[in-house]
Amino acid sequence: MSYRTPGVYVEEISLLPASVAGVETAIPAFIGYTQRAENSDTGENLSMVPTRITSLLEYRQLFGGANPVRFDFSIEDDLDEDGNLAERSFSAAVNDSADLSYKLFQSLQLYFANGGGPCYIVSVGGYGGSIAAGDDENGLIGGINALEKVDEPTLLLFPDAVSLANTGDFGSVVTTALDQCFKLKDRFTIIDRYMSHDNTPVTDEQFRTAMGMNNLNYGAVYHPFIKTTLNHEVNEETSLITHTDSEEDNGEFDGVAIGSIKTDHPAVYRSLMARVRDIYTKLPPSGAIAGVYARVDRNRGVWKAPANVSLNSVIEPVQKINDEMQAGLNVDAATGKSINVIRSFTGKGTLVWGARTLAGNDNEWRYIPVRRLFIYVEESVKKATEFVVFEPNTANTWIRVRTMIENFLIGLWRDGGLAGATPDDAFFVKVGLGETMSAQDVLEGRMYVEIGMAAVRPAEFIILRFMHKLQES
Repeated sequence: MSYRTPGVYVEEISLLPASVAGVETAIPAFIGYTQRAENSDTGENLSMVPTRITSLLEYRQLFGGANPVRFDFSIEDDLDEDGNLAERSFSAAVNDSADLSYKLFQSLQLYFANGGGPCYIVSVGGYGGSIAAGDDENGLIGGINALEKVDEPTLLLFPDAVSLANTGDFGSVVTTALDQCFKLKDRFTIIDRYMSHDNTPVTDEQFRTAMGMNNLNYGAVYHPFIKTTLNHEVNEETSLITHTDSEEDNGEFDGVAIGSIKTDHPAVYRSLMARVRDIYTKLPPSGAIAGVYARVDRNRGVWKAPANVSLNSVIEPVQKINDEMQAGLNVDAATGKSINVIRSFTGKGTLVWGARTLAGNDNEWRYIPVRRLFIYVEESVKKATEFVVFEPNTANTWIRVRTMIENFLIGLWRDGGLAGATPDDAFFVKVGLGETMSAQDVLEGRMYVEIGMAAVRPAEFIILRFMHKLQES
């Protein structure tokens, strides 16, 4: 300052170093089909618009609910000798032609039930059409591309993709997501194991082939589908009742839509709808897994493997998997594309029993928590160092940057996110002329900072060694 007028001047001197604020690590983006996509308050069309929500209620207000499913209801009357009603039984079943392709809404229910918080929704279309991989601007691929300009999401998932017509389309969606994760380096993809859409068997080899070989460390696959405690939503206009008695005559409700008896015959309506609660949905696991990521990150940290954790609102996996079956899924010597398994254990419930990325043979990026820890640190440091842009590329700036990053990593080490007895064993931060930069780099306005971290890795295999000890006395 230039002082020209006599008086007292106050200057504030900053002695505290700049700090790195850790970014959010579990903000998933759900890409798929919704009942509607409109903000009723503003009239804004939300189709292909990444929209942040914080609750299931907010989702319903903007995107509606689940796709109503057509049911077949039946009432059977048992008549006595005089022809009077002695007993009445009710049953319900999903109609053979019911469309069960749309998984997003109920996957979102699983996400919140398993500890999820804020998330993004990208609606790529409404109910009634076919699930499409699409292109750069349409379908699931278009929805993924729409997220590229949004900075906050850190997880990508697309439960509706399991309803695509073939593994080729599914692979196109997955590779688009993995490419975006690699390009932006601030997000990770949760992938469902593609099952047969038209009852045609899909082998592990076909599934792995569809995903190619690029950017595999930015995604993880989970298998199998899970039987949940969630129920289908009934389409009351198309769900018809079959009403017969013990004399094989048709009753008064025969051929009637269940919605039409809701007012005049509430007791019958409630009895039929009660049977719906006995029928549970089978869903891809990605929604529940995203909730587990959020819960583990919040309770333990992003460096903790999201595995050996029980799933809420889940009854059991649809397929029982034993150790021998999992061996070929967890470790694939040919391609390294590991498939994480969800298993049931007696007395423990349904657990996530795997923590590998698709790069299962890569010593650097084999494990999900290692990949996500580096994403977390990279993005946090990147955002924190933006204040240095256009600052003098001198020793004073280098010291400020190094100190700021070291303080952040020391905190991470103390929390258990880095391995090592001392900070020097856990990480290093290098920046400076002759160390990370040449004189030419300084002339060209480049400041290089090198950061090395000893990430903690999960103990995937616990080997207990027993042996006989000879008597000594």
